[in-house]
Amino acid sequence: MSNYRGIFPGTFTMGNVVCGFLAILSSFEGNITTACWLIILAAFLDALDGKVARLSGGTSQFGVELDSLADFLSFGIAPAVVVYAIKLNDLGKWGWLVSVVYIMAASYRLARFNIMAETEEKKDFLGLPVPAAAVPLVSYIIFCYEVWGGLQYGQVLVSMIILFSFLMVSQVQYDALPDKFTSPENRIKLVLILIAGASVLFRPRLLLFPVCAGYILFGIVREFWRLFNKSVEKVTGRPYLRHRSDRKNLDG
Repeated sequence: MSNYRGIFPGTFTMGNVVCGFLAILSSFEGNITTACWLIILAAFLDALDGKVARLSGGTSQFGVELDSLADFLSFGIAPAVVVYAIKLNDLGKWGWLVSVVYIMAASYRLARFNIMAETEEKKDFLGLPVPAAAVPLVSYIIFCYEVWGGLQYGQVLVSMIILFSFLMVSQVQYDALPDKFTSPENRIKLVLILIAGASVLFRPRLLLFPVCAGYILFGIVREFWRLFNKSVEKVTGRPYLRHRSDRKNLDG
């Protein structure tokens, strides 16, 4: 029976693959918004396959490798093709160069994740996850089509794909979805997830991009705050204390 446990999460992974391939075909045919929604559907299936694998006891090294290949297609190649079709092709050789950099960053991020998953248990993501880079790109395109009927401020899209390429290979930490919500911190995350999910379900074309952008910006701001505290600690020789009462307690 254990040999068949991998079938359940594998079904979602294969659905991820199909969505990624159809997204590429749709972008070739000029159906940009359809391609964007297919990538979002692939992200939804990708989120489910890991949960189903853990619940069914069907986790395996084969499943990890298959999931990475699916993610590379759906969140590495497919978004690069979509963004190239709608904007980057206007930039000539710089356009395909940006696309290649994004694909290389995605492949590096997935390979690093697999290595770290084998050597240590990570509660947070090191670097922006590949699906979390792809979904904001395509949701921005959907946002533009909903508000203006077409892509506007294309330079923002170009800036995002460059920024996300850097974040995927960076050391910036991003929160993962907790498996348990027993701690106060995880309960706060649960509340925020529910609020964000309800908002996106209410107006997905308008609110999916702001929610994704908020997740990415939060990681950047937190990283800058961590670097600031580290710099203060190096200069003063002790951890940075944010409250005056903490200073009194330390001195006392």
